Amino acid sequence: MSQSPIVLAITGASGLVYGQRLLQVLLDSQLEVHLTISDSARVVAKHELNLTLDLEQFEISQLLHGHVPDGKLFYHYYKDFMTPIASGSFKTRGMIVCPCSGGTMSGIATASSRNLIQRAADVHLKENRPLVLVPREAPLSLIQIDNMRTACAAGATILPASPGFYQETGAVSDLVDFIVARILDQFDIEHDLVGRWGVE
Repeated sequence: MSQSPIVLAITGASGLVYGQRLLQVLLDSQLEVHLTISDSARVVAKHELNLTLDLEQFEISQLLHGHVPDGKLFYHYYKDFMTPIASGSFKTRGMIVCPCSGGTMSGIATASSRNLIQRAADVHLKENRPLVLVPREAPLSLIQIDNMRTACAAGATILPASPGFYQETGAVSDLVDFIVARILDQFDIEHDLVGRWGVE
């Protein structure tokens, strides 16, 4: 299973830079990535990163600059339920939703499967595969907390985008890498993004 592909969904919470950086690191690690992006994420990408994403005719150059390993990235339109990641028969290493909007968290917690992202997350829960959800919201309402609790009880890992400051951070990119590193650790993916506590 360690060589199986990993699913990455980018949704419309603030902090799209986390998903952008995570995608870059996953591809740099020569992992096969199945990417899907919500329409709300398209709006956030324009607002936060000044990126124009065409979700129907998506090209990776819209989101990342630089070389992408051949045959390592597969994009799936968020309305297309006929893609492999919508089925439990498609073996994966796990799925990450980064960042995870409150609406997406709600859809996952209630198994509503209103789009491909929610359906793929539901598939990972029912197949008992790793699902990491990265919310970036503050403060949290009781409804949001209950949705996180429900998703966690169903098997998801809730990994808030709450960076640590003990790494001698010098730039925003260091704080982004802190969260990306924690996500990678959930899948035992080797990296050197940050040092480890107590390790020289």
